[in-house]
Parts: sequence; C-alpha cells; structure tokens
Amino acid sequence: MLIHELSPIECAEVLGRTNLGRLGCSRFDQPYIVPIHFSYDAERNCAYAFSTIGQKIEWMRENPKICLEVDDIGDKDHWTTVLVTGRYEEIHQATHAAEARRSAELFFQERPEWWLPAAAKVGSREHHEMVVYRILIDALTGRRAARART
Repeated sequence: MLIHELSPIECAEVLGRTNLGRLGCSRFDQPYIVPIHFSYDAERNCAYAFSTIGQKIEWMRENPKICLEVDDIGDKDHWTTVLVTGRYEEIHQATHAAEARRSAELFFQERPEWWLPAAAKVGSREHHEMVVYRILIDALTGRRAARART
C-alpha cells in the first residue's frame, strides 16, 4: 500500500465534494466526537454547519478549538482522509454577522434537506433553539492510500 500526503489544494478539493464529517471537541480534558453535516466555503476558508443546542455546542462555546475529520473510503486499500484544525464561531442574527449568515444559508441550500439531522426530533423531544456556526480553518492535512501495483 502506498500512502500519499495531500497538498492543501487536494485537501480543499476533498472538503468541497464532501458534506459529512466527524467533529471533535473537548472540555475538561474529555474528548467528544460526533458526526455533522457541513458545507465548505473555499473562498472564506471555513466550513458552515447547523445544530441545535446540545453537548457539542455547549462544549465548543467553552473551548472553541476543534477538529473536523472527513473520509472518502472506497475499500480498505483505497481511502482518503482530511483533518481540519480550527476554531468554532457562532454566526448570530446581529447585523454585523449578516454577510456570514447569508453565505452559510446559500451553501446550506445546495444540499437537499440541509436542516437534517440537526433539526430532527430525537425520540419525543423537539429542538427549538438552532445555532448556525462556522469552523474557521487554521490548518488542513490529508492522506490518500492506494494499493501498489505488483
């Protein structure tokens, strides 16, 4: 198997064609990882996401340092993975955040049912308070594996 390190441009390409990843955050030295849907904005070097208030939002409010891991797996010998390290930032309804919120909404609308699963019912509970946020990207790394030809 050959492992190839991806360039930042290759990492960005993977983020641009993917919308499901695993968000990692931590609080009090306890890591927490959860799948999220996101939309990558190459021009602004960030990823937008949407959630209800819960553990990940509470934890990211306390510690905005996060990571996002994205996979593209063909099989055990053919895979690509990208790791984003960055910072959580909520996009509020305030006037100063209007441009960022418009950008996020445009990206979300490119994906059918963009509000799911974040706004879906969990058991009998309905979610009411929604949060639009972005991950400001500090660094991108990635690797790709392929079976060597014999």
